[in-house]
Amino acid sequence: MMRTKKTIFSQIMSLVSRYEFQKCVDRYKGDWHAKTLTCLDQFKIMSFAQFTDRSSLRDIEMTLEFCGKGLYHAGLRTVPKSTLAEANEKRNWMINRDFAQILIKWAKELYRDDYFRLGLNEMVYALDSTSIRICLELSPWAEFHHGEGCVKMHTLIDLRGSIPSYIVMTNGLVHDSKVMPMIPVEEQAFYLMDKGYIFFKQLYECFHLKHAYFVTRAKDNMLYNVIEEYEVDKSTGLISDQLIRLTGLKPSVQYPEPIRMVVYEDYTTGNVYRFLTNNLTIDSLTVAELYRERWSVELFFRWIKQHLHIKKFYGTTENAVYLQLWIAVCDYLLLIIAKKHFNIPQSLHTISKSIGPLLFKQDDIHSIFKVTKELSINSPKSQYIEGYLF
Repeated sequence: MMRTKKTIFSQIMSLVSRYEFQKCVDRYKGDWHAKTLTCLDQFKIMSFAQFTDRSSLRDIEMTLEFCGKGLYHAGLRTVPKSTLAEANEKRNWMINRDFAQILIKWAKELYRDDYFRLGLNEMVYALDSTSIRICLELSPWAEFHHGEGCVKMHTLIDLRGSIPSYIVMTNGLVHDSKVMPMIPVEEQAFYLMDKGYIFFKQLYECFHLKHAYFVTRAKDNMLYNVIEEYEVDKSTGLISDQLIRLTGLKPSVQYPEPIRMVVYEDYTTGNVYRFLTNNLTIDSLTVAELYRERWSVELFFRWIKQHLHIKKFYGTTENAVYLQLWIAVCDYLLLIIAKKHFNIPQSLHTISKSIGPLLFKQDDIHSIFKVTKELSINSPKSQYIEGYLF
């Protein structure tokens, strides 16, 4: 096989359709009066900064200058920090949000036929949110509680491929219940969520009436009567499987139909969990195992915070913060797509931890990851790759 001259970074960026990206740019006139730095240049530079853990705009500028001629092979260019800062503040963050929707659609198609661990044919999604702290003095628009600033990322994860299929970003004051009516719901699909989403009105109207299934945990103070009890195999950790009716003053009105409650004990921890679902047919143990799959969304949040380094923001305005977050989401999606498109055998975790130091490596991306071992978590932050310091 002939050795490719493309760098790993340029191969990943080759997945960015210029036609589709430009449509997003034109929709918001992103390149209006752009003399030197286009929106695509900005996207590539910000992606480079995320992958290589740049700590500031100044750090981005200096690293790009240091790389010299290596930038040409990577499809990058130098840029003054003032130019990048102005672009991040003024160019509409919705350009990158719209492009993320295109990548989401592509990723879902690639992973559509992947086997789901529990053997269900229905689509399975996990819903959750995470809070990302931000300096309130520099970003007063992100006011939260107790003098702190916060941006909240509400995410619906498609568990086939761990794809963030729907994302809403708000300030920290927006409650999870306000986002639930925005979630696109598919008939017969399963939606997994923690007990922070126990709002029976939304569960009934947003999921049950739309013929979709939810699996969540019951709150400790939930009032109910048992209508029917089913047999369970207690050797599996199951304690009970019951059909119940809510009796609380408001819940009984907000959710007027019977609901299923499965009680399960985790033998490894001794914890007892009460799961609620409106699906009356699947095996009771599957209900408990489905909820366990919800941790995929927690792994996504951990991944995007640790591996795409969004704990440090390169700007303080609302536009700059949302722009960086959406580009981080796009980069995550590009790695998911690259794994399938280039047939990379390693896990997404391995790819994400290895990608930074390998960006300027000129080799076939499949071949290099085939022989690349996972980098140690304790490895030095700076790495010499092909003569360039990161």
